Amino acid sequence: MMKKCKLLCLLAMLCMLTACGQKAPASEVYGVDDLPGKIIGVQLNTTGDIYVSDYEGDEAGTVIERYNKGNDAVTSLKNGKIDCVVIDEEPAKAFIKRNSDLSILDEEFALEEYAICISKENTELREKIDQALTEMKEDGTLQLIVDHYINGATDNYVSPEGLTYENGELIMATNASFPPYEYYEQNTIVGIDADMARAVADKLNMKLVIEDMEFDSIINAVQGGKAHIGVAGMTVTEDRLKNIDFTQSYATAKQVIIVRNGKSNALLSIKDSFYQSFIEDNRYEYIVTGLINTLIIALLAVILGVVIGFLVALVRSTHDKTGKMKFLNFICKIYLTVIRGTPAMIQLLIIYYVIFASTNINKILVAAISFGINSGAYVAEILRGGIMSLDNGQFEGARSLGLTHGQTMFYIILPQTFKNTLPSLANEFIVLIKETAISGYIGLQDLTMAGNIIRGNTFQAFFPLVSVAIIYLVIVMILTAGVNKLERSLKKNER
Repeated sequence: MMKKCKLLCLLAMLCMLTACGQKAPASEVYGVDDLPGKIIGVQLNTTGDIYVSDYEGDEAGTVIERYNKGNDAVTSLKNGKIDCVVIDEEPAKAFIKRNSDLSILDEEFALEEYAICISKENTELREKIDQALTEMKEDGTLQLIVDHYINGATDNYVSPEGLTYENGELIMATNASFPPYEYYEQNTIVGIDADMARAVADKLNMKLVIEDMEFDSIINAVQGGKAHIGVAGMTVTEDRLKNIDFTQSYATAKQVIIVRNGKSNALLSIKDSFYQSFIEDNRYEYIVTGLINTLIIALLAVILGVVIGFLVALVRSTHDKTGKMKFLNFICKIYLTVIRGTPAMIQLLIIYYVIFASTNINKILVAAISFGINSGAYVAEILRGGIMSLDNGQFEGARSLGLTHGQTMFYIILPQTFKNTLPSLANEFIVLIKETAISGYIGLQDLTMAGNIIRGNTFQAFFPLVSVAIIYLVIVMILTAGVNKLERSLKKNER
């Protein structure tokens, strides 16, 4: 254990030293005319993605690299993996503020208008929000919010006293990695969009609830009823209007191009980088919350997976041994084929956005159900393989002693199966723990998403990512040690 920890620390230091020693050359992009033939980075499904798609597949060989988050595209730009990034101006300013090796070109790429997306069926709410936005523009509330986050004005929007929120909640879906429009501060989502939505909710006498999720999941969340509105610096486009409706515009923005300027970025010391990543603004709390959620999801999923796996294995092995339970065996085979043949992430999205579309269910429970169903398919085949590997003489001997098929399975077969398949089951549980890293796609703050939040706020990748990796590694090492101890204990009982 100690040797492994020392090796991990040495590897981490080598990675840091390697990263610090790299410096990518300046981008050969000086304007829009230089984009053909280059590798362009964008955030997936954003306006920048839509606009640069016109360059994709041209004769010059332009390549579009799409990222889930804008800061991922910026990191790739810094490392020389792409030539430039097309993104909204204000987030671009936030990105280059801490990265002196990046610059924004003077030439703008495109102008756009931000609006709030809302379901086409929710016409009444859209009209109310439009009225609230009109009032906010007239009384200066909207400008006050913008000035606070962009121009550094000290005054900020404060909700009026005496609100009763008698009209319920207004659930807003967003992607909180888009400063200054939405980002995390002191474990709370703040920014222009957050304050604007709060002001709108106050006018409607509703309590604002903000759900953080991947950008490309926002429209699905609004369509499926998981959120009432989507606010994330979203531009009205013809393609989006086919599926979703929009309010009037609340902000004007422009798309710009970020490039490497060839300068050296001021490197933080290890101490300062650690402070920024965990101590400043109590960012370690993201890790704590994410770890707790990950452990809860994994524990519930393991329990559900074992129950499902046991029942399916029992049906399948009984059919194989006796030929009975044909219909149940057919159902189990369909379950195994579908679950093992589709990605866990797709299953998670279907369960949350389709099956529970109209149900306000806890996200931790949704994740646990999804991963439990997924794990159950693999556990079932592991147990079935263990059962079928046992000699038929044990079944025949038990039946000759007067034991029923159920008693034979419970008292003789399953104990041996558990012992023989324990390493395979442990491996499945390890995979399950790591699979929970995709929980962020439904807006759940798991361990991986916690690291991404810190990385998005600080633009420091090393400590957030390595700390998350180490925590996963420690969990797996503890689980492995426990399984090894259990195996040794079972072997002692054989003597």
